[in-house]
Amino acid sequence: MHRLLFLCLFVILALTAESKAPLLAPRDVKAKMEEILKAHAAYKKLTPELVERVLKNYINELDPTKGYFLQQEIAPWEHPSEVLIQTVLDGFNKADYSQFEHIYSVLEQAIIRRNAIESEIEQQTLPAGVKSEEFKEIEFAKTRDELAVRCLRIKSLQSEIAQKLNEETHNIFLQRIQKRRLNRESELLAAAEERQKMILSFVMKATTEALDSHTNYFTPSEAGQFMIQVQQRLFGIGAQLRDNLDGFSVMRILENSPASQSSKLKINDKIIAVNHEPIIGLDITEAVDLIRGEKGTPVVLTILRESGRDTRVSEKIEVELIRNEVVLDESRLETHLEPFGDGVIAHLRLFSFYQDPKSSSAGDIRKALETIKKEHKLEGVILDLRSNAGGLLPQAVSVTGLFINKGIVVSIKDSSQKLQHLREIEGRPVWDGPLAVLVNRASASAAEIVAQTLQDYGRAIIMGDNHTFGKGTFQTFTLDPINNPKVNPQGEYKVTRGRYYTVSGKSPQLVGVSSDIVIPGILSYLDIGEKFEKFPLANDEIEPHFEDDLADISPMLRLQLGPMYRFNLQQKLTTYSSFMETLRSNSQIRIEANKNYQNFLSDLKNKNFDSEPIEFFGHSDLQQTEAYNVVKDLIFLMSLQSKSFKEAS
Repeated sequence: MHRLLFLCLFVILALTAESKAPLLAPRDVKAKMEEILKAHAAYKKLTPELVERVLKNYINELDPTKGYFLQQEIAPWEHPSEVLIQTVLDGFNKADYSQFEHIYSVLEQAIIRRNAIESEIEQQTLPAGVKSEEFKEIEFAKTRDELAVRCLRIKSLQSEIAQKLNEETHNIFLQRIQKRRLNRESELLAAAEERQKMILSFVMKATTEALDSHTNYFTPSEAGQFMIQVQQRLFGIGAQLRDNLDGFSVMRILENSPASQSSKLKINDKIIAVNHEPIIGLDITEAVDLIRGEKGTPVVLTILRESGRDTRVSEKIEVELIRNEVVLDESRLETHLEPFGDGVIAHLRLFSFYQDPKSSSAGDIRKALETIKKEHKLEGVILDLRSNAGGLLPQAVSVTGLFINKGIVVSIKDSSQKLQHLREIEGRPVWDGPLAVLVNRASASAAEIVAQTLQDYGRAIIMGDNHTFGKGTFQTFTLDPINNPKVNPQGEYKVTRGRYYTVSGKSPQLVGVSSDIVIPGILSYLDIGEKFEKFPLANDEIEPHFEDDLADISPMLRLQLGPMYRFNLQQKLTTYSSFMETLRSNSQIRIEANKNYQNFLSDLKNKNFDSEPIEFFGHSDLQQTEAYNVVKDLIFLMSLQSKSFKEAS
């Protein structure tokens, strides 16, 4: 049911989008799975344990909302016998997917039953007070009656919001709800040839997802979104939504977007129609089709906005926005200057590690710091990587290189156990002064590389949540969005190739990067991280590589580059060590004395907040404010130390 409640960009197609079936044949699935297993970091062949995962994944792919299957009819595959598992395993080896066809046949019968249920409940009285939260964690229905009740309650949830519409629009909405369901069912009940392609695409999805939480198969339309995600450039209005079954709630508005510039759209507005066409009950892809259009053209959104403090009362408003290109600067870099003494502290919030033909994360940070140094006396830098989920690995190396001399940034060990080091080789840091990295439990992957490497070298103080997300694996994607963006009609895949380690030999896999100074924030008490994923890989370590012997490159290249590269290597520093106890103590005292902060933490501990809405209810970023205070303390202590050294000399 998570697909009904997931967040996605208003103007980006979701990866779970329905699409035309890929051009797959049984032999293609076998060949692609052999490729994936050959490259995978942990699994080289399918095992009985993996097959059991595949079967469960496949069932959830067919019925993600748990609105069709009954427990008893899928029990043989949800709890398979050893004989059945071996049968499926043999089938994979022979490109025979008949067991998956059997499950699909059960779905076809379940679709017939669902239509009968819909006819039965059509005239029934809808229950009142249904909330979307009750559908977050549900099991497959045990009986037909239980399934009927579930369908009725979902219908009530969606119909309640339709009462806000006029009669004509209300009828269109009800028709669209039904049409959406029937269209998907029609796709699933396709003719034999299309049916087989669809089954095989579901098999690919279920099998790749069984290997680990980051290995995935994408249909051609899903793969096409990879370019948008990497380049962070698209057309639309620039808002982030949540599909709550009864409309799309605005959770975030991107800076410099049409939505933010007009000031007409607000957080928590619920969009129910686009250009007077109801969107309740649509997939995000269908809603996007209505929203997207040519640059400069208008789009009218019908929204419901809560009136005052009474959340039960809402008013209907129509908002007109002008479509434009949205470059996701807020998903890139945001710069803020905090005055301090006769200078400034630079706060650089990096939302992803990106690169396109015009810009990159490292290049944008370099430009920002160089501009600040020209115009101000720069006293310190906070690199804010909170909720940065990663991005391009080379950019993580380049961003780290902005703050260190030459040296190893990250080491990767692939499925062959071969170790490769990625290095900063220029040795021209743009900032070598006081540096802090601010993280939270959603800082992941490339963000963890940067944080842990700077911590390893003693170049930065890590502060924020007690640890980061814990994603220490790297993936490769078969689609190259820069050099070869043409999508394979058979689909594309992403596979976990190995683990990465920073210069200390540690990997953040499962455990994350530990903060030197813990400053609680909105995610501090939530169970998020790699260890909570379905099938995470284990953590391990390698030897430290502070002394770089260049062993992973050819002897000839080592001879040529060695002397030049080894000059001015980054040393392991102890710059901040003597200040750490004081910094921690001062921060703890401030947090404990701050009543607003304590009330905030009390609310977090006592309530099961969803991490996304929390970001928007606070009037101030308490975690960020305290990070400024820590850096101010650090600058002050370092200046005192420098002054005492000068006086002593």
